[in-house]
Amino acid sequence: ADYVITGQWAKKAAAEAERYGKVNIVASSADSTFDHIPTLDPSKFDPEADYFYITLNNTIYGTRWTELPDTGNVPLVGDMSSSILSQEIDITKFGLLYAGAQKNLGPAGVTVVIVREDLLGNAMDFTPTMLRYDIHAENNSLYNTPPTYGIYFMGLVFDWVKRQGGVAALQKINERKAAILYDFLDQSELFRGTVVKKDRSLMNAPFVLPTKELDEKFIKEAKEHGFENLKGHRTVGGMRASMYNAMPIEGVEKLVEFMKKFEMENK
Repeated sequence: ADYVITGQWAKKAAAEAERYGKVNIVASSADSTFDHIPTLDPSKFDPEADYFYITLNNTIYGTRWTELPDTGNVPLVGDMSSSILSQEIDITKFGLLYAGAQKNLGPAGVTVVIVREDLLGNAMDFTPTMLRYDIHAENNSLYNTPPTYGIYFMGLVFDWVKRQGGVAALQKINERKAAILYDFLDQSELFRGTVVKKDRSLMNAPFVLPTKELDEKFIKEAKEHGFENLKGHRTVGGMRASMYNAMPIEGVEKLVEFMKKFEMENK
């Protein structure tokens, strides 16, 4: 299998895959702390690979794939856990797509898997029945008692998405939210975004201040003003603002207002 390493979840996925077969690392952005999506060299692709794996949105590092790789006849497999329903995507380009519910779909504990029918039934002999997609497909995802509470909530979310005008309408809102924050970061004299512009995520925006002391001061004061969970991941430090579908535009506007005030007081 071919893997592109763009963050923690791609790293973990590749490590897991190595337990079952040969993993070919096509490209990685680890050398720059995953601040961009690496440029791919098709000559490094394995035309005999069983699949080609990418993580579409990288929560910790704030990057996303804006253009899907052309993998030819090799099925493209994608982890869309943190960006599903946030923007339109051509599902036909994938052999398999999966997403944990806990960002845009509903409570943690549910995973959606969309798999091309011709890929069903190819599991390794020792694969447990519960991990065989063909068994689940044959039984309408009711081979066992599924997590009904979480699925019910996902149904409510799907209805909500339809009422907003569908994924296309949410994409416009998400692009507007991201633009509000990124436009401020680009003109700020104090705050700095950490991601290469062309690869910026719509869902997660990491940023830093000139010193760790200022970072800590900002996080503390932000919390006092009602802004929760802005502390960045330990591997990158700084701050990270997540703008999932449930976050209204007003929330991002309020954050930028606070950031402007903080900048004026701490120049």
